[in-house]
Amino acid sequence: MKKISWWEPIIGDKEKILVDKVLKSNFLNDGELTAKFEKKVASLVGSKYAIAVTSGTMAIYLALKAVGVGRDDEVIIPDMTFIATANAVEMCGAKPVLVDVDPETLTIDMQGIKKAITKKTKAIIPVHVSGRPADINEVLKIAKENNLFVIEDAAEAFMSKYKGRYLGTYGDTGCFSFSPPKIITTGQGGIIVTNNTKIYQSLKELKDHGRPNRGTGGNDIHYSIGFNFKYTNLQAAVGLGQLFYLKKRMQRMKKINFLYRKYLNDVKGIKIFDLDLENGGLPLWTDALVEKRDALDKFLKEKGIHCRRFWFPIHTQKPYKNPDKNFPNSSKLSSNALWLPSAFTMTDKDVKYVATLIKDFLND
Repeated sequence: MKKISWWEPIIGDKEKILVDKVLKSNFLNDGELTAKFEKKVASLVGSKYAIAVTSGTMAIYLALKAVGVGRDDEVIIPDMTFIATANAVEMCGAKPVLVDVDPETLTIDMQGIKKAITKKTKAIIPVHVSGRPADINEVLKIAKENNLFVIEDAAEAFMSKYKGRYLGTYGDTGCFSFSPPKIITTGQGGIIVTNNTKIYQSLKELKDHGRPNRGTGGNDIHYSIGFNFKYTNLQAAVGLGQLFYLKKRMQRMKKINFLYRKYLNDVKGIKIFDLDLENGGLPLWTDALVEKRDALDKFLKEKGIHCRRFWFPIHTQKPYKNPDKNFPNSSKLSSNALWLPSAFTMTDKDVKYVATLIKDFLND
């Protein structure tokens, strides 16, 4: 039986060579290679600054801290996202305010944002799902009208463009993730990008015990309260190596998405979400709404094909429990949402094989 994974991270020779150099240097911690990786990522997305940290979750947390989010503040987030988005808000001592999603995109609903704003609201976190943008220009408009910060959760949208700009570069900050199921991975790790010098300086201090620059560990001046979220040279070595394959992976992931839409466009019972591939949209994964999702998932798994079911809405999770009636779209659609096999290791024949099985199952 042919086995097709939902995702498959790949580590190549470039990474091994760079990691070996770091090991031979005997300096594994945050250093010159980390700075090189930060500059490379900033250049790729067209941002002035980038700060590498331990994870995408910590990227969101530090971005919130850098703009002053704290106790008794409220931060608006979508109900359908990985729970890390909500947890990062909680870590600041603030309250995550959940908003339903747009059924056409599964990203945060604009009318829901407007209704959720109170005197305590400090920021909005739009989440770009599978490389698909939230209505970021409308989010920015609402934020400006209400004097709010915008922290983009672009964990799933590294190198995806919307209207000529990379997602993650629209808001006050943008946060990316390099966990295993991303287009590039460093095991764990994340990065914050910003064009705001004041925010950048705050992030540098927050990342490293209140120091604006790497210190000695001894007689350093600590300008503010900070933490230890440093990114290591080892991780940066892997990241720089991964970037060597970035362009090829981007092309492959676009092709996979294109083929799925080609083969399944007229099939009843499944809807693949739109993405503007011609103008720079980059699908990290191909996701769809499927009427018989659980049955299809089981059927494909029996054939050696692995998918990934969407998150349960955050409002259904115990720490953030809320009534379903407040979130009609996420409550209805989450049980139909599915990520199809999307690994950049898939061949055209693999995609056609999966699509044919899906078509046969839904037409049966």
